[in-house]
Amino acid sequence: MDVITATVDARGQSCPGPLVALHKALKDADQGDLLEAPRDRPGLQVRRPVLVEALGSRAARCERDLGVYRYVIRKV
Repeated sequence: MDVITATVDARGQSCPGPLVALHKALKDADQGDLLEAPRDRPGLQVRRPVLVEALGSRAARCERDLGVYRYVIRKV
């Protein structure tokens, strides 16, 4: 089972804050690391695949529970 190595909690933030924080976390992460990014706004869900690929990583999954979107991203 994969283990989350870092969390970028973007709940309550508006753009571009969450994207900047995610970019920094991915830059600092090691290859193969899994990062989770919980959000309470769905905006990243639309841009996520393109953004994550542009940052040199790939989306592992997105889950939604009680209004929180939880994105899991693997650094490649």
